[in-house]
Amino acid sequence: MRIIKIFILSIFSYYSLFANEVSLQSPDSRYAVKVFEQENHLWFTVDFNGNRVIYPSLLGINGNGEWKENVKIGNISRDTVNQTWYPVYGERSVVKDHYNGCVIDLVSDDNKRRTLQLEIRSYDEGVAFRYIFPGGEYLHITDEYTQYTLPEGTKAWYTPRAQTSYELLPLYGWPGESERPLVLELPENNYLLLTEAGVVNYVRTKFALGDKPNTINNVMYGSVDEIAPFATPWRVLMAAKKAGELIENNDILLNLNPPSIIENPWWITPGKVMREVTLSTAGAKAVVDFAVKRNLQYIHFDSGWYGPENNWKSDATTVAFDSIRNSKYGAFDLHEAIAYAKKNNKKVILYVNQRALSNQLDEILPLYKSWGVDGLKFGFVQVGSHLWTKWLHEAVAKCAKYGLVVDIHDEYRPTGFSRTYPNLMTQEGIRGNEEFPDATHNALLPFTRFTQGAADYTICYYRRDFSGKDVPEKSQGLVKARLLSTTPAHQLALSVIYYSPLQYVYWYDKPSESQDEPELEFFDKVPTVWDDTKVLEGVPAEYITMARRSGRDWFVGSITNTEPRKLFTSLNFLEPGKTYTAHIYEDDPKVKTRTKVGIKRIKVTHESVLEANLQPSGGQAIMITEILD
Repeated sequence: MRIIKIFILSIFSYYSLFANEVSLQSPDSRYAVKVFEQENHLWFTVDFNGNRVIYPSLLGINGNGEWKENVKIGNISRDTVNQTWYPVYGERSVVKDHYNGCVIDLVSDDNKRRTLQLEIRSYDEGVAFRYIFPGGEYLHITDEYTQYTLPEGTKAWYTPRAQTSYELLPLYGWPGESERPLVLELPENNYLLLTEAGVVNYVRTKFALGDKPNTINNVMYGSVDEIAPFATPWRVLMAAKKAGELIENNDILLNLNPPSIIENPWWITPGKVMREVTLSTAGAKAVVDFAVKRNLQYIHFDSGWYGPENNWKSDATTVAFDSIRNSKYGAFDLHEAIAYAKKNNKKVILYVNQRALSNQLDEILPLYKSWGVDGLKFGFVQVGSHLWTKWLHEAVAKCAKYGLVVDIHDEYRPTGFSRTYPNLMTQEGIRGNEEFPDATHNALLPFTRFTQGAADYTICYYRRDFSGKDVPEKSQGLVKARLLSTTPAHQLALSVIYYSPLQYVYWYDKPSESQDEPELEFFDKVPTVWDDTKVLEGVPAEYITMARRSGRDWFVGSITNTEPRKLFTSLNFLEPGKTYTAHIYEDDPKVKTRTKVGIKRIKVTHESVLEANLQPSGGQAIMITEILD
């Protein structure tokens, strides 16, 4: 196991005297949390850098009785933890876990025979709290009363579902509930992010406008039935002066989940993936050959390989015929395709719809392992309810027993479970290239969805109008396919900016569409996991520049929205005293290739500043390699 604690400090203190107010600061004192009694209710506030970001807001839950009115503070215990650990993979190779914490016993005149606890942790990166039911009883949770009262003038990046677009809305007039995370733009140029962590055996919550002005409520998907002792997921708040800090500080979500239980994770291999779109043996072998040529680690067979995925009669233990994906009966021999992939040292991922997963999971896992399959992509999963949320995470755990990595598609969004089961390598929960979003949407995603962890955006390259006819190809069942509205350099840059340990590239593409454009060397060499991550500059929905390190090499990605933009990128993150080569890939209409991507190579140091002139919906990708003596 690579998770090793190298320094731990824990101080535990216990207070038996009741108080009507509890205060807790982060180790660096930037965050200050206060919980207090007032008017027969329990409230909390949060300050960040001396500014109030959460005004008095209600706490409470309904679990085996009401914990809303007449709730008082009882005994209080405090501790401090300071440790570091090494993830199997990540956006950083070392994670710091440092917080001040407290557990508050809550008592209620309306529920005298029971006790509820409120656990709070204040990190340098944010604040988290959860409700704990310590008793050994059957538990029925029906509602949560947690509120967040924001400063006047706050606006929210609202999106109703995990795969929809965003709107910047004031805190009134929302058309419905908003998906997690909820990123808020506060007056005084502060940002605040509301989300949850550790949603494994519970229901999903979203955010809705409250009855009070400028107030947002947690809204549970449904009820929860469990046996205490039991803890709810963590409610998480992250504040930032610059929006990029929300990305740089997102390890807090991993820290709020238990350590990995996979003792020997050698089989969990990050890498780049290409989907085979024809569902034919010939197409599969072509993708394997392309993967060898272009340094891709996985090939993926999508829906249709075992028959129509939405038909309950489709059997995921048998290769079957789906006329929508390939009209030529018998054109696909999955076992021959897997054998060819293995011969060429490529791993294989199979798509399985939840209809089949829910009925056949225990049967197909050992079967797929015997076939030589390395991973599963779960399709059209049910999310939200207690039943399906619990089932989904148990399914990931079962996959780990057979050495299978997992990619969860559709509405599922991560809450840090990949720390406990790192075989869950990525998930969708994003409006990605399957929806062909515009560049403004892409420039917002790093500050919203990607603060939660890996996302399978499905990068594309050749699904664009090279001929001027503006007609997308409609073969292989891609009847709804549209064209990319962003430039090739924009897509190159996304492989750096968008984190996904299983990074799908060439999503709608076939090997035959490639003309070995010179800039493909960037896709060939870009990693999918990192030793360090920095947000150099950026504004939500406008632009972003990110730098990520893998070993000695740095990769930098910049994208803009639909507006042209000039950016100046300082390379002061490079090591002083060393010289590097910057390989720069940028949109250039003068280049004679179809893709119009120019390449230039220059020597740079930590004192260098690079200029980028980004086209509308454009981008720039840079690979920086050390010049060794």
